[in-house]
Amino acid sequence: MTSLSASLVRGAVTSPFKHPGRPGATLPTDRLTLPATPAAPGPLAAYRRICGFPAPESGPGSGSGSASASGPLPLTYPHVLAFPLAMRLMTARRFPLPVVGLVHTWIEIVARRPVQSDESLELTVYAEELTPHRRGTEVTMVTEARVAGALVWESRSGYLSRHATNAAGSTREADGSPALPAVAEWQLPGDLGRRYGAVSGDRNPIHLHPLTARLFGFPRAIAHGMWTVARCLAEADGQPGEIRSVRADFRAPVLLPATVTYAADPAGNAFVLRSESSSGSGTGSGRVHLTGSVTRTS
Repeated sequence: MTSLSASLVRGAVTSPFKHPGRPGATLPTDRLTLPATPAAPGPLAAYRRICGFPAPESGPGSGSGSASASGPLPLTYPHVLAFPLAMRLMTARRFPLPVVGLVHTWIEIVARRPVQSDESLELTVYAEELTPHRRGTEVTMVTEARVAGALVWESRSGYLSRHATNAAGSTREADGSPALPAVAEWQLPGDLGRRYGAVSGDRNPIHLHPLTARLFGFPRAIAHGMWTVARCLAEADGQPGEIRSVRADFRAPVLLPATVTYAADPAGNAFVLRSESSSGSGTGSGRVHLTGSVTRTS
């Protein structure tokens, strides 16, 4: 998987010279594309393991646990494959927001059909719009995946650049969260960010070590938001490829190590990731880290 190191360095260099909230700021019109290629079996298998997605069944003669086993891609995986493109675009000189300090606030993913792991995906990333937000300015980034020219998968993500503003602006933040029953409890180790970073290529310092996280205002390393979404989808998925869309809102970071609770409605179509209160009552009174909803094949 493409390293993000060069983009992270470029972002650190260019961010001090960017001024979020500048009147008349515009987005670059560039569309960055990766040529069509199938997902590499080894990194895909590692991604499935770290996020809790089941390994697909091996085909005849391929042997149990074969890396060549096919099956639908995890719904979140094309976003991971295209993230180096998004970082390249967001760290470009013409991009108006500093990438250092950007907060991933929400994501929407829609699969037009299940995407098979052996299909060659052409990935395209572009910036769609800048939106005033009560806490600053939010940019919407779009990722598209095509097979033989046909759009099969797309995502939209919101990234917030915080700065002083006098306008109320718009916000996608949810007011409150559903009181859903606990389904599973997960123990997240302190090295989860390093392990997921090795698999995804996202080695942002806030995820790696307490020392590097403190440089950006966090007392400890925090879990990747995209890992929390993927882990919830792995828990919610019935048959592989059954979930066709997801909307998730990132509400609060998960400080590592941590114990978190996955809660969902009986159908598994609405979910929450939370830390229970010190009482351990399981009533949903703790801190909410993520809220989400999915749609499934009919």
